[in-house]
Amino acid sequence: MGIAGDIAIIVTAALLGGFMAHILKQPLIIGYIFAGVVVGPHTGGVTVSDVHNIEKLAEIGVALLLFALGLEFSIRELKPVRKIAIMGTPIQIAITTAFGFGVGRLLGWEWVPSLWFGSLISLSSTMVILKTLENQGMIGTLSSRVMIGVLIVQDLAIVPMLIILPQLSTPQSGLPMLAFAAMNAVIFLILIIVLGTRIIPHAMKLIANWGSRELFLVAITAMGLGIGYGTYLFGLSFAFGAFVAGMLLSESDYGYQALSDIIPLRDIFSLMFFTSIGMLLDPKFLFHNLLMILFLVVIVILGKALIFAALSRTFHYKNVIPLAMGLGLSQVGEFSFVLGRVGVETHSISAEFYALVLTVTIVTMLLTPVISGLTAPLYAFLRHWRKPWPLEPLHFPKTTMQDHFVIAGGGRVGRYVADVLQRMKIPFVIVEYDSLKVDALKESDFPVLFGDAQKEIILEAVALGQARMIVITTPVTIISKTIVIAAKKLNPTIHIIARAEEIESMQVLHDLGVSLVIQPEFEASLEFARQALLHLGIPVTQIEQYTDRVRTELYRPLYAADEAE
Repeated sequence: MGIAGDIAIIVTAALLGGFMAHILKQPLIIGYIFAGVVVGPHTGGVTVSDVHNIEKLAEIGVALLLFALGLEFSIRELKPVRKIAIMGTPIQIAITTAFGFGVGRLLGWEWVPSLWFGSLISLSSTMVILKTLENQGMIGTLSSRVMIGVLIVQDLAIVPMLIILPQLSTPQSGLPMLAFAAMNAVIFLILIIVLGTRIIPHAMKLIANWGSRELFLVAITAMGLGIGYGTYLFGLSFAFGAFVAGMLLSESDYGYQALSDIIPLRDIFSLMFFTSIGMLLDPKFLFHNLLMILFLVVIVILGKALIFAALSRTFHYKNVIPLAMGLGLSQVGEFSFVLGRVGVETHSISAEFYALVLTVTIVTMLLTPVISGLTAPLYAFLRHWRKPWPLEPLHFPKTTMQDHFVIAGGGRVGRYVADVLQRMKIPFVIVEYDSLKVDALKESDFPVLFGDAQKEIILEAVALGQARMIVITTPVTIISKTIVIAAKKLNPTIHIIARAEEIESMQVLHDLGVSLVIQPEFEASLEFARQALLHLGIPVTQIEQYTDRVRTELYRPLYAADEAE
């Protein structure tokens, strides 16, 4: 059946692989990659007939993923990370290239393959990172924005790499090509900005007014892939053009609907991308070169992790961000496949060298969800054992604080609570450990202290002994437990309100002395139900009786023992 049969094989194998990954509580992309290995040309059995065509379809998956990312990503959100993205990424690429070059020379490789190796490992995987962050629910966090900003600039860097690396032997011919590519990029971006601000909004409004969901889906898909193809014709990345298209559309009134419509199509094609990666892996080559591959995998992951962690610290990112960047971006990226193919075609590197780097790349991609998943537990462990950071100058009134509220955590929940207290003219202070959030809270004129609320010295600084209440907004139970213990030590009678993401955590926090444990998803569901019943015209008093009864059924077991006493 040709490509139709290949697609049927891939989707079926991916379903089985994803099912097994789900049972083992692993990210689905691991199951997809293993499925690709099974149906690839190197393992026998049921095999895809044309891997090259599947790779072409996989490129659409990369483009659609970045198009969806552009729809979710606002240009305004790039501002907080523009310095590390624009200035830091070229530094990272240069340092990683030098690191890879040094590894190659130590292994006895010639200088050209060593430089190619450094360049190939300098790129990280946009596709793998985005899916991993999505599965972890990390999209939208500051660490994810920093990583995405770096990945975008890395994807742009592939263009000069494709020009410069094949010209290593004749650099004088490579410089004019690079200048030509830069001119094309500038022209294309100007055209895209004009198109995005003058034509696309009117075209989308016209199509939306027709009221056809099918035509709307076709229009946004054509826009993403069409602009991507335009970037390809201008000598830039196909996937980068799709990302630009998504960002342009995200600024319009139709961005959210476009995102909801494109997600199913994106997921199917991204599935093909991950299975196509698995198809490239040759188990026999892996077995015969196992020691070398394992050595390179360990060296690459450790080296890149340290480089990214140091880079984020250099640009003044603290807390979890260096750890998240180091563990998240330590793999080798999919654009290394493209760059490596060019190296083979131009005889810059040998086919065997390409196979070695290809295998290392796939193994690092395969390990990414597991390694990135270590971020939260490692961060919690480090916070527990690390010495407290010195206090920064306080941003709350110097008068003696009495009967005030302490808000542990200045994220979205903490800001909402602070806003209400400020409107009610109730004294409070926020404790926040993320320096960027602290700056944002200061701009909003909220009283805030930079520090870790798990440390007694921080709680003493905000006069917890004289406080009326502490509100703990973090969803991480282990952090909440530490704060509760420290707070009770300083003020045994203080009233504590904490947040719990899981039902099991509610009992744990209550047993530690938390006065009220709130389960956000449960409270949100009650509000949904209340609004629906109001719409049906049911009296408010009857609705309140119902919601109070449902709430009591959840929370009463926590306080039954207290009432019995």
